[in-house]
Amino acid sequence: MSQTEASTIETTDSAVTAAILVIGDEILSGRTKDKNIGYIAEYLTNIGIDLREVRVVPDIEEEIVAAVNALRSRYTHVFTTGGIGPTHDDITADSVARAFGVPIDVDERAVKLLLERIPKADLNEARLRMARIPEGADLIENSVSKAPGFSIGNVHVMAGVPTIMQAMLDAVTPRLKTGKKILSRSFPARAKEGDVAVPLRAVQEHFPDVSMGSYPTFEEGVGPTTNLVLRSRDQTRLDEAEAAVKAMLEQIHIRLAGRA
Repeated sequence: MSQTEASTIETTDSAVTAAILVIGDEILSGRTKDKNIGYIAEYLTNIGIDLREVRVVPDIEEEIVAAVNALRSRYTHVFTTGGIGPTHDDITADSVARAFGVPIDVDERAVKLLLERIPKADLNEARLRMARIPEGADLIENSVSKAPGFSIGNVHVMAGVPTIMQAMLDAVTPRLKTGKKILSRSFPARAKEGDVAVPLRAVQEHFPDVSMGSYPTFEEGVGPTTNLVLRSRDQTRLDEAEAAVKAMLEQIHIRLAGRA
């Protein structure tokens, strides 16, 4: 996949931005295939949050702390996935607490939630790890297994299990700062990317506020071709850009037909 010309849709302070921090040795080793990044990316786009960066770090406290601090200083929101279970290597909560310089301990609010699913007699030391919450954090409800995530500052800490992460994302969304939704149009160029690239760049120069992407593909019976994607927060500008691109494509088709 390539992008012929990527203009900035909005880079002002009014843009609501985000990063995803994926935590876990199992992701880096390939034992577990991440299923959360694409879901979160599409989800955020639909609510007006621009995903700008994704990082994957191992279960090493220093690396998690460094990544949390770097990302939370750059973006409106940081969403972490993984590392909040009951095992010894689930160190995300401790690492986030250290990043914010606050203590962490068993939170009675979280214990109460766990007891809705786990008998008190079974609430052992390992399970209580899931109730350890940094001081000052708000809980993120988990309607699937009850063990909560949490938000502290602009960092939202969620589980790595996709069904649980999705439930947590739904739960935290109402309290997120969001922006104006990005609108998009996609259509086939019916030409190879090499034929489209230069003319598309020329159109892009007239619409610097509209992102224009070209993505080569292969159609059965057609051969190599290209899909175009236009994105903007302004409906009028998007319509104008689409009309300009389609007019440009008509000229390309006429020229290509003349070669035949």
